[in-house]
Amino acid sequence: MQHHTSGTVRVALGCIAATALFAALSGCASSGGAHPAAPVEASRADYNYVVGSGDVLNITVWRNPELSSTVPVRPDGKVSTPLVDELVAQGKTPSQIARDVEEALGKFVRDPVVTVVVTNFVGPYSEQIRVVGEATRPQFLPYKQKMTVMDVMIAAGGLTDFADGNKATIVRASEGNKRYSVRLKDLIKRGDISANVEMLPGDILIIPQGWF
Repeated sequence: MQHHTSGTVRVALGCIAATALFAALSGCASSGGAHPAAPVEASRADYNYVVGSGDVLNITVWRNPELSSTVPVRPDGKVSTPLVDELVAQGKTPSQIARDVEEALGKFVRDPVVTVVVTNFVGPYSEQIRVVGEATRPQFLPYKQKMTVMDVMIAAGGLTDFADGNKATIVRASEGNKRYSVRLKDLIKRGDISANVEMLPGDILIIPQGWF
């Protein structure tokens, strides 16, 4: 009788341990691991687009159409326009570039008024969003204000069949490469909108492979 009771206790303890283990594993899956959860709101209200190599600029000089042009930003980060040669554009906002062009044209034109509009967005490497690992299409994306991880995953084509989506992390360059966990599986497979978080310029989204 005593042996039977001891066996019952062992079975009960085993069930409790199994339940605790399942709860612990479920907790790990939902939290994404040891890193803190990414903040839902992260975009900067004062964000201004910064021009990068590969962008196309429409430079308009008021009342001087012969000086206006549409030019690409070269791999060295510079542009050349009529009367303005080797102007550094990379790393500057469109308004900063416009003021630089005005200063350069001031040697030839009285009180030039210049506007600069970006027509093809790439942005500098430091501002781009990178998606690596088990995404259908790993790639880099130009950052946009209020961009979320869902926007990034739509562009990347979702997760592969081998992805461990709830173990994904964001490496945030703007915060000294601090890591945050994101629950991509909950967001994409289960439609849990609470798992959707905002991105910041320079973020790297890393999606690991799961062990099956």
